[in-house]
Amino acid sequence: MSFVIGRGSDAETTQAGHLGRYRALDGSEGANLYVDLDGPHAMLIVGKRGYGKSFTLGVVAEELARAPGVAPVVVDPMGVFSTLAEPADGESVPVEVVDRPAVGANVLDPRSWCSLLGLSPESGAGGLVWQAAQEADTLEAISRRVEETDAPTTDKRAATNHLALAESWGVFDPDGLDAADLASTAATVVDVSGLDAAPMNAVCRAIGEALYRARVDETIDRLPWLMIDEAHTFFDGVAEAALHTILTRGRAPGVSLVLATQRPSAVTDTAISQSDVLISHRLTAEADLEALEAAQPTYMNESLGERLPTEPGQVVVIDDATETIHAAQIRFRDTPHGGGSPSALEVAGVEEASADD
Repeated sequence: MSFVIGRGSDAETTQAGHLGRYRALDGSEGANLYVDLDGPHAMLIVGKRGYGKSFTLGVVAEELARAPGVAPVVVDPMGVFSTLAEPADGESVPVEVVDRPAVGANVLDPRSWCSLLGLSPESGAGGLVWQAAQEADTLEAISRRVEETDAPTTDKRAATNHLALAESWGVFDPDGLDAADLASTAATVVDVSGLDAAPMNAVCRAIGEALYRARVDETIDRLPWLMIDEAHTFFDGVAEAALHTILTRGRAPGVSLVLATQRPSAVTDTAISQSDVLISHRLTAEADLEALEAAQPTYMNESLGERLPTEPGQVVVIDDATETIHAAQIRFRDTPHGGGSPSALEVAGVEEASADD
């Protein structure tokens, strides 16, 4: 018997991803466990460092990359998901890696531009940026509008300096990524690991809005799945607005969101409450446990903290669609996992060490 998260028991496994196997109390593995990839979902993957959160996100990405009709996009702030493009065991995993992402400046509204640059809209410099962003759709044009105003020199200089900083990030380009680029037959890994928090958020915001708008306007046919590792990084910047839109309004146009974080207490309550699939590895921080407990479903008769696993790769899955809870072992990756911790002995070229050495 197989179970498909989002569908139920004895469901067809067509357009479903193999997540792993059931885990018995004695640690043995049972029947296969799948996750629905046909309809839109909001999924939250949590777990403390070293217990498999990013590994599990990679498993979901592998399954989505092989599934028809979907457009998986991974926003990779740690630079560990490019390994999805390496040779796989078994069926190939079609992946395109974008290691120097750029987006259009017009994806940010005036308020977001001020927030991105750390300027108050009420300040002289912030007001100039706000007005210019309303009238122009490229970073070059925004800067030119600021320079052409008759505002006080100090305000113009401050606004110009902040815009020059944004230009130095190298992430704004009128020909940057759009929904058509992202909705290809392959999974797209957007490597933002070389960026600071602000430009990283700008790229994530642009991707989220582009995919959502494209589905609302019906300019792409494939159903997007936006996957974000270290998601807490993007709930403290300009990307939050786009993520909130997908969480609360993404189901109707068919946009899915998969968030992975080791700090569930640092994402918004909406990110937890709107997730119809929760995959939890081991957690120990009190704030993180409390964040999940606050959104614990009524059909769960015992504390989530009491159900959490203790070993890497083990998870508890809460499926809100079928109101069921599952203990599982995540399957092995078919492509290399890029998120493992380095070893000092490996770096030194030492294969083994013993107490006698």
